[in-house]
Amino acid sequence: MKIKVKVKPNARKEEIKKISEDMYEVKVTVVPEKGKANKKVIEVLSKYFNVSKSRIKLVKGEKSKEKLFEIEGL
Repeated sequence: MKIKVKVKPNARKEEIKKISEDMYEVKVTVVPEKGKANKKVIEVLSKYFNVSKSRIKLVKGEKSKEKLFEIEGL
């Protein structure tokens, strides 16, 4: 399953909100440098979808706020 994610780094708290069927907004508390925010987004998504982090792959948008993730097994 592929989902679009709008990332909001440097947030006060971590949360995930479903905007549409395949679009999510993820807020993370870390700064967007050296891939830290991407790793945290994967962590948040793995908890939300109850899958291991290794099953979530960033497909597109490594340095963008809008990203495309692929989640295996959903």
